[in-house]
Amino acid sequence: MNKIVRIRFANPTTGYRVEIGFTDGTKREIDLEPYLHGPIFDPIRKDLSIFRSLRVDQRMKTIVWENGADIDPDVLYQGLVPVWMESSQLITH
Repeated sequence: MNKIVRIRFANPTTGYRVEIGFTDGTKREIDLEPYLHGPIFDPIRKDLSIFRSLRVDQRMKTIVWENGADIDPDVLYQGLVPVWMESSQLITH
C-alpha cells in the first residue's frame, strides 16, 4: 500500500519558487506561479511579500496563506498540471 506523502516544510527561494520538503524525505524546488490562478490567488500573485508569507498547515500538511488559499500537496508532489491549465487546453469543435 502506498503511503500518502504530504509537505513537511516550504521555504520561498526566488520569485515564486519554493523549496519543499516532503514527508517521504524528498526535497524539490518548485515554481508555484502556474498554480497561483483564480481570484483567491490574486493578492498572492500581485504581491511577492504576501506570496512569501506562505506556511505549512501542520494539520493538513500543505502550503497555505492567511487568506485561506492552499495548494494540494498531491499536485505538488506528483508534478501535476494545474487544473486551470488542463481545462484551458481542452478543445471543443
